[in-house]
Amino acid sequence: MTSEKLKRIIEYFDDILPEAGCELVYRKPHELLIAVVLSAQTSDASVNKATPALFNNYPTVVDLAQAPLESIEQHIRAIGLYRTKAKHVKALCMALLQHHQGKVPSDKAALLALPGVGVKTANVVRAELFKIPEIAVDTHVARISKRLGFAKLSDDVNVIERKLRKALPVARYIKTHHQMIHFGRYYCPARGMNCSVCPLVDICVEKHKNLATR
Repeated sequence: MTSEKLKRIIEYFDDILPEAGCELVYRKPHELLIAVVLSAQTSDASVNKATPALFNNYPTVVDLAQAPLESIEQHIRAIGLYRTKAKHVKALCMALLQHHQGKVPSDKAALLALPGVGVKTANVVRAELFKIPEIAVDTHVARISKRLGFAKLSDDVNVIERKLRKALPVARYIKTHHQMIHFGRYYCPARGMNCSVCPLVDICVEKHKNLATR
């Protein structure tokens, strides 16, 4: 990634997505943590439909830790893998009470030790709640990173994260991460992209394939 290409990408993202941010709806720190856990392999929109009733019925970490597993399942039934995720919600709330006085920790190792929390979830929580410079690689970030040349098509999420950390200024980690998600969600989806009008099409490694199909 040359400095000229990076400058073009950042300027374009700032132009079309100046206010990009987290689209998960939450009021309390533990609600964000749970929402991110629930969002694995599921859209943010689906999570936002399910969580209001869950959080209204069980408004605290204590309430969720004591909630019947079957009730949590029913609240998130419309979300993929809901049975496994319900177990994670209950277990991570119990872990928060046991090890962190019911509060969401900022330490990465502590977050990763919680049930259902992986690197992506930990990075989102650290960036959103604590403003710690992190880059969470979800399917959108991975796809855009590969298309725009930050990473190779064969790179896994861990390699992509390392390459983004190296390419981007630390001060841009959080903002660019959100912009890449929004760009992948609304401008450059996995299918149905409109490459013919994209100002970055000359950078895209998939431009020939995409333009050839139009």
